[in-house]
Order: sequence, then C-alpha cells, then structure tokens
Amino acid sequence: MIDDTNKKILNSIQVDFPIHPRPYKVIGERLGLTEAETIQRIRELKDQFIIRRIGGNFSPDRLGYHSTLCAAQVPEEKIETFKDVVNAFPGVTHNYRRDHKFNIWFTFIAPSTEIIAENLEAIAQKTGVTTILNLPATHVFKISANFKV
Repeated sequence: MIDDTNKKILNSIQVDFPIHPRPYKVIGERLGLTEAETIQRIRELKDQFIIRRIGGNFSPDRLGYHSTLCAAQVPEEKIETFKDVVNAFPGVTHNYRRDHKFNIWFTFIAPSTEIIAENLEAIAQKTGVTTILNLPATHVFKISANFKV
C-alpha cells in the first residue's frame, strides 16, 4: 500500500539514496522509522512491483562501455519468450512493449559494439526473431527521471 510513509520513502530513495554501510538505517532516520521498518516497507513495495529495482545509474561511455537502443518486430505469439530471452542478458537495462510495427524496444549496454552485435545475434537465434534494429547512441543526453509520489 502506498501510504504517506511509503510515498516519503519512494521520494527519498529516488534522488538521495545514501552511500553508507547501512543506507536503510539512514533513510529510516530521515523519515522517523527504524532500519527494520524501512527495510520491511521497501521489501513490500518490491513485492508489489511498485519498486522494480534499487541500484546505481552510470554513464556507460564514461566507463568505456557502449549503449544502443534496439527495436524488434516480434510476432504476438513470441512476445513472452522474446521478453524472457532479452531480459536474461546482463546488459539489458530496459525492455518494453510499444503499439507499433516495432513492438518491443530495449536498451543494451556492453563493453564493445561487437559484443552487442553478438548478443543481438544470439537473441535472434534463440527466439527466431530476426528483425531487430540496432540503433547505437551517438550522443548521450542524461535526464533525471524522478517521479514525485
């Protein structure tokens, strides 16, 4: 449930997640909760799929990585399999469906463009989906996507 306390937790962790050995203790102290209460509430929000993941965001190019946006034309009967195969690759950061001829879009980050190409070929081989566009980033624009709850 998203009560006022959960809203405060969501707003806090989006923009100011503490770099600390016990970050949930710090978050709890900010919000008047114990560490255990904070952890339990976040666990419940994850179980309800309100929180998808908690982790850092890095600029791939600054770490020597390459990123690409991919668009695939996936037949309706293969969407679930395709999604599962794509999501199994560690370099996939987003994967979503669109109402378009190219109906599945995902982002891929890897140490080289060759690895990306190899992984896209592996996805095609495993799924039988051969129409996958590789649209590499030529310039990265970073925006802050924070959603005040």
